[in-house]
Amino acid sequence: MTVRVRIAPSPTGNLHIGTARTALFNWLYARRHGGKFILRIEDTDRERSRDEYTQNILSGLAWLGIDFDEGPFYQTQRLEHYKEAVRALLDRGLAYFCYASAEELEQMRAEQKAKKQAPRYDNRHRNLTSEQQAAYVAEGRRPVVRFKIEEPREVTWHDMVRGEVTWNTRDLGGDMVIARTDDQGQVSLPLYNFAVVIDDIEMDITHVIRGEDHIANTAKQILLYEAMGASMPEFAHLPLILNKDGAKISKRDGATSVDEFRAMGYIPEAFNNYMVLLGWSKPDAQDIFTMQDAAPLFGFDRVNKAGARFDWDKLNWLNSQYLHDMPVEDLCDRLIPFWQQAGFNREVDFAAERGWLLELVTLIAPSLTRLTDAVEMTRFLFESELKFTDAAIAALQPEAVKPVITALLGQLKDTPVLTADAANSLIQTVTKLQNVKKGMVMKPLRCALTGDVRGPELIPSFLLLHQRGLAIPRLQQALSIT
Repeated sequence: MTVRVRIAPSPTGNLHIGTARTALFNWLYARRHGGKFILRIEDTDRERSRDEYTQNILSGLAWLGIDFDEGPFYQTQRLEHYKEAVRALLDRGLAYFCYASAEELEQMRAEQKAKKQAPRYDNRHRNLTSEQQAAYVAEGRRPVVRFKIEEPREVTWHDMVRGEVTWNTRDLGGDMVIARTDDQGQVSLPLYNFAVVIDDIEMDITHVIRGEDHIANTAKQILLYEAMGASMPEFAHLPLILNKDGAKISKRDGATSVDEFRAMGYIPEAFNNYMVLLGWSKPDAQDIFTMQDAAPLFGFDRVNKAGARFDWDKLNWLNSQYLHDMPVEDLCDRLIPFWQQAGFNREVDFAAERGWLLELVTLIAPSLTRLTDAVEMTRFLFESELKFTDAAIAALQPEAVKPVITALLGQLKDTPVLTADAANSLIQTVTKLQNVKKGMVMKPLRCALTGDVRGPELIPSFLLLHQRGLAIPRLQQALSIT
């Protein structure tokens, strides 16, 4: 048997981290077993589906490096398949037209609530006579198609994560709607639980790997597999991603879409690594690994049943480790879009000054947690107009600072080529000339050059600024503050 798995997002929003993690688990399982990973876009919700969300899903998967072997397939291009399958169930008496109005269903739910009963459809139109149906049609009612659910009955399957799972059909809410109809009462649009089964059957899906919030759907879908006379796939229900309080993660927790994490400066290698750790552990207990490392080892025996709590500190740490170990050329290429977004390309020609950029990246790489950190960390090196913090202004105002800055300016103008050794020698000379401690020179120099009392290592920053012709103007500007 060739393993065939799929990810089937709905384009009703941007690619969610839960969907991304599900895609990763499917991808890993397919790669582990030499199988196929299929992408299917479930776009039958015409009111909420948007092309922009489809493109976001595709671009998000591409950014994550999750490649698929088949697809994307679109449900809206497969409507005839669903209609034919619905008609087959109707012909066999396994489904029927239900004409209950929205008002009748709402009244039914209100009565159930008053009796403290779980809301469910009471199957009232399961056995309508042809005369009753004709009367409803004459009223202009548009029916839905419902699938008959046998009650009472237990539906049991072996879940690859949770072991044996049993669901009683009395808890499935009554006969389920599987399709809507058009103005002429003809089958027009399938609903999720039906369309997904037809797709999985026709695409020969062998393993359905998805979130645990689909467990009730699985029980319904197993009944549909049986009705269609099809063999069932294996099921694996993954733990949900939770926030620090144990609730399902939401936008209130900071970010939920892959796009947001990308914009925040996380890189796909670290993001994938962390997503896989939200529910699975590597046999050697290592926290840092590539997807290629994980694929040969991936299995559901190491997937947790309990919800996985999202830990921002752990994600930040992982991201920093990847950035610190990344080749300078690669890191530079990843930082450039963030510098461009900040407008720094108006100050520096990134193509012409590649060497200068690489020196800059070498300087800041050990301090990066996210790519976005580089923007504020390096602003003073790009912008010709320096803004001083209050702390820097305060540090430059004592009377003893002015002669130090003046001496630094004099020595710098007399230094034809500024190297690290030359910069250290210059500072040592000013220290002796002014008869002050080294700190009395270093602190004003930092404040004058960077506009702040803290920042990247001073000597390399000094050299980078001098290469752009900014060191002397900065010292001159600082004299106006002293």
